[in-house]
Amino acid sequence: MIRNVVLAALASVIVALGRSRPELGVLDWLAPLSIAQRIEVLVGVVVLALLMGEGWVIFQMMSQQGRLLLRMEVLEGRLAEAGLAPAPAAGAAGATAGLAVGSPAPSFVLPTLSGETTRLEALRALGKPVVLLFSDPGCGPCSALLPEVGRWQREHATKLVVALISRGTVEANRPKATEYGLTHVLLQKDREVAEAYQASGTPSAVLIRRDGTIGSPLAQGAEAIGALIATALSPAGPGTLPMAAATNGNGQRAMTAPRPPASPRVGEPAPDFSLPDLAGQTVSLSDFRGDETLVLFWRPSCGFCQSMLPDLKAWESRSPTDAPRLLVVSTDSVADNQAMGLRSPVLLDQDGMSVGRLFGATGTPMAVLVDAEGKIASELAAGAPAVLALAGQDSSARASH
Repeated sequence: MIRNVVLAALASVIVALGRSRPELGVLDWLAPLSIAQRIEVLVGVVVLALLMGEGWVIFQMMSQQGRLLLRMEVLEGRLAEAGLAPAPAAGAAGATAGLAVGSPAPSFVLPTLSGETTRLEALRALGKPVVLLFSDPGCGPCSALLPEVGRWQREHATKLVVALISRGTVEANRPKATEYGLTHVLLQKDREVAEAYQASGTPSAVLIRRDGTIGSPLAQGAEAIGALIATALSPAGPGTLPMAAATNGNGQRAMTAPRPPASPRVGEPAPDFSLPDLAGQTVSLSDFRGDETLVLFWRPSCGFCQSMLPDLKAWESRSPTDAPRLLVVSTDSVADNQAMGLRSPVLLDQDGMSVGRLFGATGTPMAVLVDAEGKIASELAAGAPAVLALAGQDSSARASH
C-alpha cells in the first residue's frame, strides 16, 4: 500500500513539473527515465486512476442509498396515513411507541356525534382508567375492530372508559357507530389529537391512568389493542401492566401482548355455544349432536359473503345426500339475515365474532366441520371456494348449477 502511495505521489510530481515547463511533452519527460522507472511511473498513474474510479463508485453508491432511504420514508408515511404502518417490535432497541409512560396525557376538547363537546377531563371524571382508541372511517382494520370496541364499551363500562377518537364528518362516522352501539365517539378536525399522542397510524390506542398520566406504550394494531384492554382489566390493575425485559426509546419497557387462545385442533371437542335464532329461540351447537354439521361464520354486509350467497343457496337446494347440516353463525340485524333467504338455521352473534373466535375464525366467510360426536372434523376453511369445498361441492359442481 505504501509503495502504491509513493508511486501515486511520483506521478503527481511529474504532472506538476509538466505544468511548470509547458514546452515539454509527456514523452520528453519519460525519455531520460530507465525502463524500470517508466514502469513505476505507469503503475503510479494506473493506481491513481483506480483510486479515482473507486471514489466515484463509492460516491454513486452513497447517492443511491440516500435516494432509497428517501423513498422508504415516503412509503412509510403513506402506510401510516392509511393505517397500515407496522407496529415496532417489542423490545427493539431505540423503538418509540407513543408518549413516555408516566408523562402527562395531553388535554383536548372534541365534538361528539351529537354536536356537543367533550374534554379529556370529563372522561377521567367518570373515575375509571381511559383508553383512547384512534380510528379512521376509511381504515379497513379500524372498521373490522369496531364490533369489538362496542363490546368492550358495553361489557366493561364499570371498569374502563373506551373512547373512540375518529376523524372526518359526522355522516361518515354515524352509521357504524349506530350499527355497533358505540359511545364516546369523538371527532378530530384532522389528526391533531393523534399527533399530540404520537399515534401515527390507525387503529392504535393508549391507556390513561386515573391520575391523568400515560399508562401504557402505544398499542398499534387490533391484536395489540386487544392485549391492552385485557391487561387494563386484569386483577393487577392498569397501573401494573405486564412488561417485556427490553426497553423502548422512551426508557419504558415495552408491553408484551398475550397470545390469543389457540383454536381447537381436529379431533378435539368443538366449543359448545348457545345463540338466539332469527325467531328469538335459543339454539346450541350440542343440539346438532348426531349429525355432521358445517358451522359457517357469516356477515350479511360482507362483500365476500354476498358474492357467495347464490352458490350457498344453490347448495342448500341441491345438497348431496351425504352433505353435512348447515348451521350459520351470523352478525348484523335480524332483518339483514332474513333478507338472505337461507333455509338453514341462522344464529345471531350479537357480540360480533365472539363465537367465531372460539374456533379461530377472524373473518367471514369461514367454516369448520363438526362431526356427529361434537368433535372438530376439519381445518378452518376461509373464503367461498374453501367453504363450499368443505360442504362437499367443488367448483365443477357449482358450474353445473
